[in-house]
Amino acid sequence: MRKREIEGTDYSLADFYEYPDKDLFAKAKELAIYLDDFTKRGHNSYRRTLLTPCDHRVIIWDDMTKQKKEMIMMGSNNYLGLVTHPKVKEAGIKAYEKWGMGAGGVPLLSGTLDLLKELEHRLAKMKGCEDAVVFSSGYSMNLGTISALVRRGDVAINDKLNHASIIDGSRFADGDMRVFKHNDMEHLEKILQYSDNKYNGKLIIVDSVFSMDGDIAPLPEIRKLADNYGAKIMIDEAHSTGVIGENGRGAPEHFNMWGQIDIVAGTLSKALAGVGGFAATTKEVADYIRLYARSYFFSTALPPATIASLIAAIDVIETEPELRERLWKNIRYMRENLQKMGYDTQNSETAIIPIIIGDDYKLREMNRIIHEKGIFLNPVPYPAVPKKLSRLRISLMATHTQEDLDTTLEVLEEVGKQFGIIE
Repeated sequence: MRKREIEGTDYSLADFYEYPDKDLFAKAKELAIYLDDFTKRGHNSYRRTLLTPCDHRVIIWDDMTKQKKEMIMMGSNNYLGLVTHPKVKEAGIKAYEKWGMGAGGVPLLSGTLDLLKELEHRLAKMKGCEDAVVFSSGYSMNLGTISALVRRGDVAINDKLNHASIIDGSRFADGDMRVFKHNDMEHLEKILQYSDNKYNGKLIIVDSVFSMDGDIAPLPEIRKLADNYGAKIMIDEAHSTGVIGENGRGAPEHFNMWGQIDIVAGTLSKALAGVGGFAATTKEVADYIRLYARSYFFSTALPPATIASLIAAIDVIETEPELRERLWKNIRYMRENLQKMGYDTQNSETAIIPIIIGDDYKLREMNRIIHEKGIFLNPVPYPAVPKKLSRLRISLMATHTQEDLDTTLEVLEEVGKQFGIIE
């Protein structure tokens, strides 16, 4: 690559990952040239600035027009709309008034408020476990939990499409990592057979709902294989909590496998509408994680207002099932209509619906027009996904109105036909 000849159509972020130069920041300088062209083309949808709460409709500051713009939000993980739920907001305000801004320390020392212990108890109960460890983020939870448990001589066995935080946690661990093809139980068994005599402890890790495809891991089959080969199971419930299961308790409830998963983990930032992460398990394992997960004991505890709002969010999930019912009505309506149009939505089963485009330039151009028409979607190009599977990703909410859904479908049909993705 030569300076001043970096066009947004010819490169991707992968081209700037490594850049051999004596100047450590040379890669950043070249990326800046790429981003400048990328932005001028109207393809830069990163960091769009919201001026209102992340609800089904938002107002953003549009950098292209230099004006405020109202948009239908189809790119949020606020699945149940709890970000703006009155009970959730009120709980946070009251806790702020009582406890102040922060926890004041790490959980092992001065940062364990009684609110935090209550949240741990509620999460453990929600997930059918004895105890739960609360982290400052979902990312730090995976980093800390996996690296604490998978030591030298052990192995972390990952689904190929696991979230980056799971992969990073497995890499950070002292043990080895093996990867099986997405939801491929034959390949998983081959890896377990290979690992049986080579390693001591074996931890199978999967997203219960996969963040880019919206499909669900086959937990009953995984449990059977784990039992056959003496492995433990860890699932990440980031996109499951509040969404799947009769009462919104996630994949173990969805599969009627209550208490059969060794570590039920996840983030607190999706349907629960806050921030943080958790690992629910036995009391013995929870205490081990607290003492050996570096991202836990070197991180300040969550702010009390956040903790109180999370507890209130759990209350809402348990007492207002109509939110989840409305979400699933929206999911079925959107998926069925997209498929009728001829869009490839992969094996999506949940609130995440991918729309496969398969060409990064078309993806960017389509998203530019979709943005101009007032629909906030997230394009996912290479290297986040394989080149032939670049996509638009829809994330549905219970608060989306029929008008929101129909307007979005009209725009997607028009733009899909314009670019030859559908007929």
